Amino acid sequence: MKDLIEIRWHGRGGQGAKTASLLLADAAFNTGKYIQGFPEYGPERMGAPITAYNRISTTPIRVHSNIYEPDYVVVIDDTLLTAVDVTAGLKEDGAIVINTTKSIEEISPLLNGYKGSVYTIDARKVSEETLGKYFPNTPMLAAIVKVTGIMSEEDFIQDMEGSFKHKFAKKPEVIEGNMNAIRLALQEVKKIQ
Repeated sequence: MKDLIEIRWHGRGGQGAKTASLLLADAAFNTGKYIQGFPEYGPERMGAPITAYNRISTTPIRVHSNIYEPDYVVVIDDTLLTAVDVTAGLKEDGAIVINTTKSIEEISPLLNGYKGSVYTIDARKVSEETLGKYFPNTPMLAAIVKVTGIMSEEDFIQDMEGSFKHKFAKKPEVIEGNMNAIRLALQEVKKIQ
């Protein structure tokens, strides 16, 4: 891992981008990393485009601003590819991870000439198979961990299990589904460019 990794999340209100960025920050912190996880608020309404950020470092983080040149971008909703410039500032030695079933031929024209790595995952399929409903943030969280290598998959799975047990203490029935979503997403994320 580089000394500092910066990640920008693009989603829509209600899809869990903020929650996923905070869960990633917690998991990285629990492996001894320095972290930041924060959303950027705009029009706060269900379905509106939102942005969230992560900084994960092996040394203390001194910068406290939005991320303008991320190493990685996570796109939770592929309709944002036509609504937002998701590749703005994205480093070509990084990657973009997109929740989509589209091919690289369909996606490429929407990436504004981005030449770096492109990964996709069908988070809807993963979510519906494991949770019975569409919650894309858990599969996307697993996908970005796999792509970045921020932590080992074993450490990530163990940390998420503890986190879900705490978060869903009053709804233990959702823990198994979320853990299954993570495991399946780690297998399903694919590099397409």
